Order: sequence, then structure tokens, then C-alpha cells
Amino acid sequence: MKLLKGEKIRLRAIEPTDVDLILDWENNTDNWEVSGTLAPFSREIISKYVSNAHLDIYKAGQLRLMIEELTTGKTVGTIDIFDFDPFHQRAGLGILIADKSDRNNGYSKETLQLVCEYCFSHLNLQQLYCNILSDNTVSLRLFEKAGFTISGTQKRWIKSGSKFKDQHFLQLFNNS
Repeated sequence: MKLLKGEKIRLRAIEPTDVDLILDWENNTDNWEVSGTLAPFSREIISKYVSNAHLDIYKAGQLRLMIEELTTGKTVGTIDIFDFDPFHQRAGLGILIADKSDRNNGYSKETLQLVCEYCFSHLNLQQLYCNILSDNTVSLRLFEKAGFTISGTQKRWIKSGSKFKDQHFLQLFNNS
């Protein structure tokens, strides 16, 4: 389990007790802009998702890990490995630290380090990618510090209110 444990956090599998937490996070409209959500999720849908979370990443094509703070045991967020493609050896990443009070504590940085190591050494991936809105300077800085580079920009890609925002496409390659 050392592979998914750092100094501040550990990454763990989804548990049935996480349904309410995930339901709150998925239905928080503040997160919809970056998640692409257009309508709320029902408890039944989230419960089904959680009950299938045990599926192997090779079958499901995705893996969600919960970010748990080590000293308190509080679940502070989640990281998703999505669009898992073992043939092309790549996957996308998305991270959420849910409460603003839990941000800027190094949880995202450590989570990203652990997941990149897991994806490159355990899943044998050659590249990871993410999409970040151009005005999300905090996330851009986080991923760039982790070695990701902007390889493209999708202009006017995400509708936000009555305006459109650019979205950057970032990649990190396994150079080992």
C-alpha cells in the first residue's frame, strides 16, 4: 500500500460509505464547469457507480481514488484516472479537493505525485493528460510543477454563463 500513501495523504478505494460525499461533490454546481455536468445525479445513480467501483481499471476504463488525510482520516477529495487506454498506454487525470478550507495544504501535489508514479510504474502508461480551463491558474500551476506541459489550447471550448472559455490540453510523458 506504500505506492498510494504519501506523507500527508493516502489514496484509497471507494467505499459504500462514500455515497453521500460523492453525491454532494457531483451535485455541487461550483464543480460543474470543470466536470462537464449539466444536470444533478440521483442517489441511485451514485450508489450504482459506487457499487461498480470495484471493477478492474482494464474493464471499467477508469478508476476513482479517494484522497484521505492521514492524521485525521478525513476524505478531502478525489482523483480520477479516466479514458484509460492500455493499447496506447495513456489516461486522463482529474482531481478535486472539495472544501476550500482543505486546499493549499499540499494534498493535490502529493496526490498527483502518487498517481503519476502509480500510472507509470504499475499501469505501465507512457503518457497522462488533463484539460484545464485557461483561467484556472491554480490548477495550471499545480500540473505544470508536476511536469505537465501545455500542448494545445481549445479556443472558446467551455460555455460559462453567457461566455466561452479556452481550455488547455496538458501532457506528461513517462521518460523512464
